[in-house]
Amino acid sequence: MQQRTLGKTGPLTSGLGLGCMGMSDFYGPADRDESIATIHAAMEAGITLLDTGDFYGMGHNEMLIAEALKGKRDRALLSVKFGALRDPGGTWIGFDGRPAAVKTALAYTLRRLNTDHIDIYRPARLDPNVPIEDTIGAIADMVKAGYVRHIGLSEVGSGTLRRAAAVHPICDLQIEYSLVTRSIEDAILPACRELGIGITAYGVLSRGLIGGHWTGSTAPGDLRANYPRFAADNLARNLALVDHIRALAEARAATVAQIAIAWVLSRGNDIVPLIGARRRDRLDEALGAQGLTLSPGEIATLDAAIPKDAIAGGRYAAAQLAHLDSERK
Repeated sequence: MQQRTLGKTGPLTSGLGLGCMGMSDFYGPADRDESIATIHAAMEAGITLLDTGDFYGMGHNEMLIAEALKGKRDRALLSVKFGALRDPGGTWIGFDGRPAAVKTALAYTLRRLNTDHIDIYRPARLDPNVPIEDTIGAIADMVKAGYVRHIGLSEVGSGTLRRAAAVHPICDLQIEYSLVTRSIEDAILPACRELGIGITAYGVLSRGLIGGHWTGSTAPGDLRANYPRFAADNLARNLALVDHIRALAEARAATVAQIAIAWVLSRGNDIVPLIGARRRDRLDEALGAQGLTLSPGEIATLDAAIPKDAIAGGRYAAAQLAHLDSERK
């Protein structure tokens, strides 16, 4: 397993991380035994970075990871997002970044994960009602107390990055980045590199859209049914983009997913892709991207065939995009 450092102040981690969200929520029914087996397989393959959120399955994901990490906690780097608010029906109802809420959320997370510290703790979104300095200051208090090792951010713009980094070193920004989602290249990625902040990239397969396995249907509880890129009027155009990736995959005796992941890996050693594998077979496929180095010519071919504005539809519905600091111009 390749290794990369998260920013100039962050930990050394595996070159690929495991995003555990889908093991509890959002993509249809979950399988406890397969989820735990997948986490174990990832760790045996050398993956150390496990990403979760306290709102994934209303704490279920953290408890699942705790079960999988029995006797193995020292082999994992736990990255946890906090603060997203949901009602009993699962509806999103806001975000709470107040200092007291930060510390309370951390207390519950430590208990659910059965650990005495979190390796990277990050607000899931920017609370528009709380200065980012206050939220980061509260996490910094927890760093001093030994409950948190590093501070990260998620889905914020370059201005917020600068304000946060002025309070405490930020090791990484978690944000969507893929061959078809490249808006961070305009201002956010340059700001991260200027500040020495790494990137943990989620959505590297655009939620399966460019993974090469999309069948065109969603199971009950699969939120992709509500995403614009999967809407009927956009889907055909978007799946046509996959054909360009598939052509290169066939030439390289690789899979579509492996090419898409290898493209993200090629963007810099300061970027760690998060693989949202729910099953061991998908994990095995993703791991195959490690040894796949794309040539400059191959990257140029992909970039020409799939320009930045090629994808049809936003990555979230308009109401959700409105709450993303990273999407503000």
